[in-house]
Amino acid sequence: MVDTKQFIKTAEEKMAYAIEYLDEQLSRIRAGKANPKILDGIKVSYYGSMTPLTNVASINTPDAKTIIITPWEKPLIKDIEKAILDSDVGITPENNGEIIRLGIPPLTEDRRRQLAKQSKQEAENAKISVRNARREAIEVLKKSIKEGVPEDVEKDAEAEVQKIHDKYIKKIDELYAAKEKEIMTV
Repeated sequence: MVDTKQFIKTAEEKMAYAIEYLDEQLSRIRAGKANPKILDGIKVSYYGSMTPLTNVASINTPDAKTIIITPWEKPLIKDIEKAILDSDVGITPENNGEIIRLGIPPLTEDRRRQLAKQSKQEAENAKISVRNARREAIEVLKKSIKEGVPEDVEKDAEAEVQKIHDKYIKKIDELYAAKEKEIMTV
C-alpha cells in the first residue's frame, strides 16, 4: 500500500524551500539600512573565474548607513568596484586604495514604493511555489486511490496538505508584511 504521509512530507519540504528562498530574496532588497546581504549576488573576476564577493573580501557594516568592503588582495579593488557598479545594487562605491565604502543613501518615496512592489512580487512567486507543491501533492494522492489507498484516507491526506499550504501562505504574508514595514519606515 502507498504511504500518503510521504507525499505530504515531500509537499511540506517543497513549501519550506519556497519560504527559505523568499527569505533569502527579501534580505537582498535594500530597505534604507546597511545590510551586507545586498551584495550576495555580486561576483568578481578573480584569477580568471567569477567568484562571489564574500570569497575575496570581508564585508562589514560599521553603522546603519555604511558598508565597508576590505579586499584580501589590494589589486582586487578595481575589479570589486567594477562588479558593484555593474550590479543592480544602485550604489556608487568610494575607493580610498585600501577599502571600498558604500554609503547607503536614504530612500525616496518612489524608490520605497518600487522596493515594496518588488517584495510583493517575490512573495507572490513564493505563493505560486507553495500552491504548485500543494497541487502536485493532491494529484499524486488522487492517483494513489488507483493503487489501493482508501478514499477517506486520501481525503484526510488532502485536507492535511491544505492545512500545511494555509500555514505556509500565512508565513509568506507575514514575511512580506514585515519587509514592507521595514521598507516604508522612514
